[in-house]
Amino acid sequence: MAFDFKKEYKEFYMPKNKPSIVDVPEMSYIAVRGRGDPNAEGGEYRESIGLLYGVAFTIKMSKLGDHRIEGYFDYVVPPLEGFWTQGGVSDGIDYTRKDDLEFISCIRLPDFVTKEEFDWAVNEAARKKKTDFSKVEFLHVREGLCVQCMHLGPYDAEPATVELMHGYMEEQGYKLDISDIRRHHEIYLSDPRKCAPEKLRTVVRHPIRLTGE
Repeated sequence: MAFDFKKEYKEFYMPKNKPSIVDVPEMSYIAVRGRGDPNAEGGEYRESIGLLYGVAFTIKMSKLGDHRIEGYFDYVVPPLEGFWTQGGVSDGIDYTRKDDLEFISCIRLPDFVTKEEFDWAVNEAARKKKTDFSKVEFLHVREGLCVQCMHLGPYDAEPATVELMHGYMEEQGYKLDISDIRRHHEIYLSDPRKCAPEKLRTVVRHPIRLTGE
């Protein structure tokens, strides 16, 4: 059976729909940076998704080609994720100002993927698809202490979940620590093209630190 990150690391991908504190270790990602409204047709965000999956599936399907990756194991491609920030907003993102959103769109990489294997996959995807993959980067992120919650429903309704998260965080003796480095984080467990808005599942995560630090 293929390794499934969502099942093996439930504390990071399948939290309950009530806030909790989690310590997130360093992970490697395929990543693309951009800005603008994620709903805009032909926008940078839509472009980033195609680039990410192009590389992700090149790595996953490498077992069928001539290139052999040391330590390869069969796995389910992890869900799409996004690290978001916005000028002038220090407590998450303002959903009424989507045009000035800045994002790092990403997909987690299995631990066996080195920088060398990543570079091979980017070049291979560009060769096969005849597409420019120069925006794609190999990214390490160590989130550390965060408050998170499963959000159920449309993305624009996330502020209610965020409010619950912040209230819980304060009760536990923490405060928000969002910055240009530690960002609002979303993990998309549902495909909005195939799922009704009220049934969407999204992990929402915010970086925190102890009050007084």
